[in-house]
Amino acid sequence: MTVTWEELGWERLAAGVGRCRLPVWDCTVGLVVGDGAALIVDAGSSLAEGTRLRTQAQWLAGHRVTHLALTHPHFDHVFGAAAFAGTEVYGAVGVDTVLGGRHAREELRGDAIRGGLDAAAAEEAVDALVRPHHQVSGEWTLDLAGGRQVLLANVGPAHTAHDLVVLVPGELPGDREVVFCGDLVEESGEPQAGPDAVPSHWPAALDRLLELGGEDALYVPGHGAVVDAEFVRRQRDELASRFGVSR
Repeated sequence: MTVTWEELGWERLAAGVGRCRLPVWDCTVGLVVGDGAALIVDAGSSLAEGTRLRTQAQWLAGHRVTHLALTHPHFDHVFGAAAFAGTEVYGAVGVDTVLGGRHAREELRGDAIRGGLDAAAAEEAVDALVRPHHQVSGEWTLDLAGGRQVLLANVGPAHTAHDLVVLVPGELPGDREVVFCGDLVEESGEPQAGPDAVPSHWPAALDRLLELGGEDALYVPGHGAVVDAEFVRRQRDELASRFGVSR
């Protein structure tokens, strides 16, 4: 079955690179297509949503999804992960303690229900939670075959103690680098700093993000529209002011 990104409600950002803005929480899921391989960035908020995303991603890629990167361990980004069985799963170092620990899993379930997820769907997702096979402590170059490589970078702690970003170089003339930021950057609302945030490090994490992505990249927030480097820099300064962090 041949379909276009737009027909499935995805936004194409560069050759073989796109994202989908999910309903309810406006969470972003990314897709990077290689030659016989494909990377999904985040997995949605439930097993049902993850299953739908995997089906769509395989239609767009023309082959199976082989890799999954989790930007941080919040329910709206990880609860669909079990739907990607058989993929190689990546996360920031230490994220397995959140996705594997009984107390932390119960907190995730409670957060999801308080956030509006159906209790049965939350229970199902927690029971099936996937722990990453690969933990990124610095930077990790991921080969998706056919010459396509992406960079996974642990730039936190910031929004959480385990923040991972995904940088995708452009392949064709005119393509800009695409940076999947997770919730380090939010466009559709003010960045959220919950009990697992490390606000004192957040501005530095965005400095590192800008250093990696550069001035011309497309920055894809965890929630909201695609932004540019100037938006990220402005949000960095607002967070520094909000949390009293000096340069």
